[in-house]
Amino acid sequence: MTGYGKAECLLADKKLTIEIKSLNSKQMDTNAHLPSLYKEKELEIRQLIASELERGKVDCSFYYELTGDTAPATINEPVVKSYYQQLYQISGELGLQASLELLSTVMRMPDTIRTEKQELDVKEWMKVKDALTKAVGQLNNFRTQEGKSMDIDLRQRVEAISSKLEKVESYEKERVDLVRERIAKHLEDFVKKDSFDENRFEQELIYYIEKLDISEEKVRLANHCTYFLETMEDEGPAGKKLGFISQEMGREINTLGSKANHKELQKLVVEMKDELERIKEQVLNVL
Repeated sequence: MTGYGKAECLLADKKLTIEIKSLNSKQMDTNAHLPSLYKEKELEIRQLIASELERGKVDCSFYYELTGDTAPATINEPVVKSYYQQLYQISGELGLQASLELLSTVMRMPDTIRTEKQELDVKEWMKVKDALTKAVGQLNNFRTQEGKSMDIDLRQRVEAISSKLEKVESYEKERVDLVRERIAKHLEDFVKKDSFDENRFEQELIYYIEKLDISEEKVRLANHCTYFLETMEDEGPAGKKLGFISQEMGREINTLGSKANHKELQKLVVEMKDELERIKEQVLNVL
């Protein structure tokens, strides 16, 4: 959801530049930096941005440069003259010599600068709104380009998890045999072989292996991978949905790890977790 957009528009007495930037965020969080003239339109600006961008931490800034002859503020001459005369008179009474610095002192006094409140013209606002829409459009184009590369990366990582899941099958028989040998060895270490019932041993072994069975986890993880790729094809925002699916993928991978009981299988689980963490990081960038 990162992006940048910029637009400029020429108005009657100024040149306005609009910059808009976005970073990743689960919600819509807009921060608008506006000159006082456009403060009254802040709510409309926020609504326009939210309707187009939907999610992200957004900073929108307006900058302007005056191009006309009209000054933004004027000197309040009567007030300045009054302050100056009073200070000049006081200086004489105190035997002080008035200097050029007296005027600079006067200009720091209250109400020496008169600022007239400007009214936002409807035609000017329409131009500003068009420029804002253009800046938001540029940001969305930036997001689209980023999204294309992100799409490729996510697909590759999901396919990598699917590929590693297929390799799990090759260790299934070896894993069961190892469990069988481990249990038998422990029994022989503590109980004489002719002291326990072979049939009972087989029943207990089956029960134990069933507890370590990972068939359901493999099926569910494969389904989640497929569902993830299908969701990426959906029109409209899918970031939160992909986030939920990746959480479910994580649960199945964790269960595989806890039931693994095989070093090579555990290595595959670690590799799948690594791919999944990268997927989760990328999903935060998806709308």
